[in-house]
Amino acid sequence: MTTASSTSSESSQERYQHALMNTFGAPKLILTRGQGARVWDEDGKEYVDLLGGIAVNALGHGHPALVKAVAEQLSTLGHISNFFASGPQIQLAEKLISLLQPASGVGSRPAKVFFTNSGTEANEAAFKLTRRTGRTHLVAMKSSFHGRTMGALALTSKEAYRAPFEPLPGDVTFVEYGDAAALAAAVTDETAAIVVEPLQGEAGVVVPPADFLAKARAIADEHGALLWLDEVQTGMGRTGAWFAHTASGATPDIVTLAKGLGGGFPIGACIGLGDAADLLQRGNHGSTFAGNPPACAAALAVIATIETEGLLERATMVGEKLRDGLAADPRVTAVTGEGLLIGVVTTVDTAKIAAAALAQGFIVNNATPDRIRLAPPLVLTDEDVAAFLAAWPTILDAAEALA
Repeated sequence: MTTASSTSSESSQERYQHALMNTFGAPKLILTRGQGARVWDEDGKEYVDLLGGIAVNALGHGHPALVKAVAEQLSTLGHISNFFASGPQIQLAEKLISLLQPASGVGSRPAKVFFTNSGTEANEAAFKLTRRTGRTHLVAMKSSFHGRTMGALALTSKEAYRAPFEPLPGDVTFVEYGDAAALAAAVTDETAAIVVEPLQGEAGVVVPPADFLAKARAIADEHGALLWLDEVQTGMGRTGAWFAHTASGATPDIVTLAKGLGGGFPIGACIGLGDAADLLQRGNHGSTFAGNPPACAAALAVIATIETEGLLERATMVGEKLRDGLAADPRVTAVTGEGLLIGVVTTVDTAKIAAAALAQGFIVNNATPDRIRLAPPLVLTDEDVAAFLAAWPTILDAAEALA
């Protein structure tokens, strides 16, 4: 029998397919509400969201601090053009610089922020910033992902993303991620920047050798190039630190942020440090909505909540518990990542794992055919962790049974 709820879901799917461009394919679910790390679909089924909007919903759904900040800001001052500035915009820029300077070991090294609406736009701004060096060659990593606009896509190595839109801008050389020797061979005195993710998220949470970022810094220095760290997915507490590169000791010239920065409210940032802070000047770049007061208020609330609720420490603790529990199954050959950015390498087809998990009420991501990616809210509860780990062997069993 066809129920009213299933009819509703089918109707929404049909409406979606008729009204929206097919850039994402058919949606897996039509979601109606969320609370914390849980979401509900149109049929009322509940799910533990272990992907967090792809590392975006740092505070989950409906966190009172985030709701309050955005509502109060919208009731006071909403959108303004960039002919003007607002208190939240200035305060957020200062806060990001204060977090980044000690994390990058640069002390009082000057830093300046350009706000954007997304990670792709943050990387697009950084791409333009590198052109102000007078050089055009860039070195990026194989298996990288930096976004879908033409400039960001030029730095993204996946052929399926690139091929339909070539020729892409820029002179870009791709090298194996984590291979310092290959990087040294690719960088020349004509290289504007090296762009690298501290961990590769879209590739399934791939972790480079511990000294790779430090070697990248040395190689950049040797040739007068900039070191650009894409922390769009890894930054803002995701790995148990404000920035994933901190432990490496590498000092970046450019850092790009987004995703978790706004906790679900669209905002990104391109931060230049040292000489890179002044490369973009008046008229070089712009954005209508970037740095708007509600988005900046949202980001300030996210940062304050991470601080007051001890979520950096919690991300480290919960991430360790998840990694240990997932690794206990013999069908898991490796578990990678830091904090709550986790990759699970498995012998079971990951598309089937994602489908089996969804059927059992858990949202995970099949990043590659052999890697599951988890990036849950930093507020993920102990109960949700226990439920997922208890279900994990059954999810793998169900995945193996799928045709």
